[in-house]
Amino acid sequence: MDALPALKYVFYFAATPEKVWEGFVSPETNRIIFMGAELEIELRPGGPMNFVGPGPDGKPMTYVRCQILEVEAPRFLRYTFAMTPSTKRSRVTIELKPESEATRVAVTHDGWDADDAPTHAQCTDGWPRILSRLKTLIETGKTFNPH
Repeated sequence: MDALPALKYVFYFAATPEKVWEGFVSPETNRIIFMGAELEIELRPGGPMNFVGPGPDGKPMTYVRCQILEVEAPRFLRYTFAMTPSTKRSRVTIELKPESEATRVAVTHDGWDADDAPTHAQCTDGWPRILSRLKTLIETGKTFNPH
């Protein structure tokens, strides 16, 4: 059982599972929703999935380090998650399910250590923002300006 509570979110996207899937794994889409960060991904079990952007000194820095655990395109993705500089790893599971009018997107972020409260708090705030940006981008082709 998690030392900190699992984060669970469900959104409905007016798009096919394939289009929503592409939004989660596309470097271009992630660059837009993460304000310029680059997604470096090898979409296979054991493959890395990292979010890289400019650090305080302007040099590239890995902000989020992930490793893919399971992948079944376009419906299921599970990976480990660690925010720099922490070495604590949690786990993210993304499940896409087609419904009559939309794709149901369920995100569960669990496996938290008790002493990873700062990252847990950032993700509690971050996931709804990220999912909202992605939903807007997929449905309208643009996203809101976060500034």
